[in-house]
Amino acid sequence: MQYEAESGKITIALAGDAMVNRRLAVHREPEYLELLGILRSADFSVVNLETQINEFEHTWAQKPGSISWQAGEPGCLDDLRWMGFDAVTVASNHSFDFNEAGFLTTLRHVRERGLASAGGGLDLEEARSPAVVDLAQGRVALMAACSTFSDQSEAGAARPDFPGKPGINALHHDVVHLVPASVFAALREAKRELGYEEYEDVHHRFHPHRAEHYDREAEVRFLGRTFRLADGYGIETSCRPADLDGIERWIRGSCKHTDWRIYSLHSHESGPDGEIHEVCRESPPAFATEFAHRAIDGGCQLVTGHGPHFLRGIELYRGRPIFYSLGNFVFHNDTVRRQPEPAYTRQGLGDASTPGDWGAARSGDGAYGFPVDPAFYRSVVAVCSFDGGELTEIRLHPVDLGFGKPLSQRGRPLPASREVADEIVAWLQRLSEPYGTRIENEDGVGVVRV
Repeated sequence: MQYEAESGKITIALAGDAMVNRRLAVHREPEYLELLGILRSADFSVVNLETQINEFEHTWAQKPGSISWQAGEPGCLDDLRWMGFDAVTVASNHSFDFNEAGFLTTLRHVRERGLASAGGGLDLEEARSPAVVDLAQGRVALMAACSTFSDQSEAGAARPDFPGKPGINALHHDVVHLVPASVFAALREAKRELGYEEYEDVHHRFHPHRAEHYDREAEVRFLGRTFRLADGYGIETSCRPADLDGIERWIRGSCKHTDWRIYSLHSHESGPDGEIHEVCRESPPAFATEFAHRAIDGGCQLVTGHGPHFLRGIELYRGRPIFYSLGNFVFHNDTVRRQPEPAYTRQGLGDASTPGDWGAARSGDGAYGFPVDPAFYRSVVAVCSFDGGELTEIRLHPVDLGFGKPLSQRGRPLPASREVADEIVAWLQRLSEPYGTRIENEDGVGVVRV
């Protein structure tokens, strides 16, 4: 007799970021329910939870440069389950918006509702460990990391004599700025004349990972940046080796007791355009590609990405898919029920203002920011089909989050109209072409066949 899992058949549905703070189960448009049918019919469905879930009972965290603190009520998780999601990933730049207590409250609410979660825990090892879900189609291991985070939010390792620090699985990356000889010489002179040499040397002694590969003849570190002598300008990024080693250890371990491995990466960083070498929002950073390849080399069947809030290209690496960004799935970013004082101050608002005033002020009542760019309101639900343990097909179902709708309505997913669907598929075709990924448009649905 053969176990069903031995067939190597499974369908996995992937969605991008869920910035959810409004109820979703109250809506009943036939098209909406049809979209949810795609999630519900998959054997395993996962979305990234880019918000905390609590009742604002915890204080807000200091976040340099941030203009919003994201949180949704616990019932929003019930709605994600109702939509068809089996699991959420919890590693994002909003994971600590209301401090450690808010983060632990979020994990508790997720657990109480029977949703599997990955990417966060009571210490670093728990944050790196997989959420394991048993299905008829086999055991699924879901793991998650985030490259855009605050020092406060990253999980810390435990010692035999001291507990670890709760937080997210942080993927650190190093950045090297390439500069020509004239600029390199000027940086060295400025560092010397301003008296930063001794400070930088002492600083690096406390960060051995930064000094490990430091070439003093070809590199200069100045004001927290690394500059390397080159023929022209450029940027190079790479994953921190210690993080890769720790993450790969958990992937290898999960290969021994699970049938399917999924890795999720939340990354807001961008990479260079392939032709003009300037930072381009549509391109993933090099370290994200490095990470995705290493995850698949280690034994993952797919890597799903999100963070920049719009779609990026799809790569098939060794026959396994890498979604560099699936954009937004729920985008309630301007309708958070409550905001702390800094959110109002940074919008020039005082104590007499209310959350509605804050939400409208973020975009000048829709005059700039997210509401004026349809890219932030267009996405896909990606359904990956496997047979015999190998990927056979990806179906990309276009989603419209209500671009141009009132603030009270936009941000909820509906199937895209045929015109918008064709534009979404064309966007993905263009961004996936550099990877050699061929996407067919079949009646407004993107299809990748392997």
